[in-house]
Formats: sequence, structure tokens, C-alpha cells
Amino acid sequence: MLNTISFVSLGPGDPELITLKGLRTLREADKIYCPGTTDAHNKPVSRAALLIGMLDVKTPVTIFQLPMQKTRTQASEVYQTLVQQLIADVQSGLKPVVAAEGDAGFYSSVQYIYEQLIAADIPCNRIPGVPAFLAAAATAGIHLVKQEEQLHVVPGKTTIEELDRLITNRYTLVIMKLTQCDSILRQLILQHPDLEVHYFENTGLPNAFYTTDISALQNRPFPYFSLLIIRPEPR
Repeated sequence: MLNTISFVSLGPGDPELITLKGLRTLREADKIYCPGTTDAHNKPVSRAALLIGMLDVKTPVTIFQLPMQKTRTQASEVYQTLVQQLIADVQSGLKPVVAAEGDAGFYSSVQYIYEQLIAADIPCNRIPGVPAFLAAAATAGIHLVKQEEQLHVVPGKTTIEELDRLITNRYTLVIMKLTQCDSILRQLILQHPDLEVHYFENTGLPNAFYTTDISALQNRPFPYFSLLIIRPEPR
């Protein structure tokens, strides 16, 4: 009988926000695989691996590099290679873990690996975690949704018309991947100066930044790990 491949959610960046089950699984694993990419200077980086390094986990970590490209051909090749490696691991009697920031099933690249393994009848287990927008809301003391309010998550690609419609319909908005829609967001802020806007960078890390000052966002570059929460205007 094959061992189960576990997908462990690490949380948003604060090492204390991983679950006890996730931490135990990392410590009991024989191998840990983490997604990584390259920075502006073409150096390999992995936020997941850095976080594991803060958790007193002795298990060896292997980083699989994902290309930051809109076309997914090269990424699919990386996923397929890792799937074959994971299958070889469990066939050798090992207990491998695939780790990811936030929640492994919420805008997460490792979900594609999970789906391929399930399709191949390989036993898998996904351990949930805290997504960044929930940690951000907790940091700022925001009641994210209340009573009959609805939440809408926008994954970067959007239009000013879509955001206007959602605001008019009084959704609470979580906007992620801000680098994909920075000019649209700046236009939105100019058009709606009275919006309740909460901006976050690097939630859970020592260099975290939070502001509700809309004017501060007009010329501020949005890093990859940033998000906006927009609450409906009071009636």
C-alpha cells in the first residue's frame, strides 16, 4: 500500500499561523517539495522554503522552480516532472510533502500537481491553511463580511467596469495579484475617493505594511505579495 502524499498549507507568512497538523506532517515527512521562482535579479527564491526554515523542521527541502510566464507550457512540464518524482517517492516507501504558502487550494500552483496525482489514483491529503486575505483582515481588525453581505475575490485580471458594478452592488472585495491591475486600481481610487480601502503588503512578515490612506497608493508600487480589501460604504 502506497503512502499518502500530503499537501501542506503554510499560511500567509507568519510561522505561528500554520496548523498543528500541518507542522506535524512537515516534521514527519521524508522529503518536502516547495514551489519557487526567480527574483528581479534572476536569483532563485522560495517563500515557502523560507517559511519552513523558520519552523524548526529538519526534513530535507527541494525547490521546484516555476517560470513566471502567462503561457503555462513550461509550468506544466515542471508539474509533470514533479508528479513523476512524487510517484517514485511513494513507490520507494517514502512520505513526501508538497508545501505552499497560504492555502494549498486557493490560487495555488500546487493544486495542479494534486489533481494529476488524484487522476493517477495516488492517495493524497490536503491540509488547509490561512489564506492571506483572512490574515490581513485579522491584522486590521476588519469584520470582513457581516449579516447578509457577500464577499467577492478578484484575482488581478479585472476592468474598471467590473469593479464599479461590484462596488455598486455592495460586495466586500478582496483584490489579489495587484501587479496585474495596478493602473485600474489607481483609476478606481480616483473615481471613488470615499471608499473604505485597506491595503496590505507582506502580511505576516516583519516587513508587513498596512494603510487605509488612499492617497498613499497613487504612486506606490504594488509588490507580488500585496492585496486590497474594499468594504461597502455605510448606508
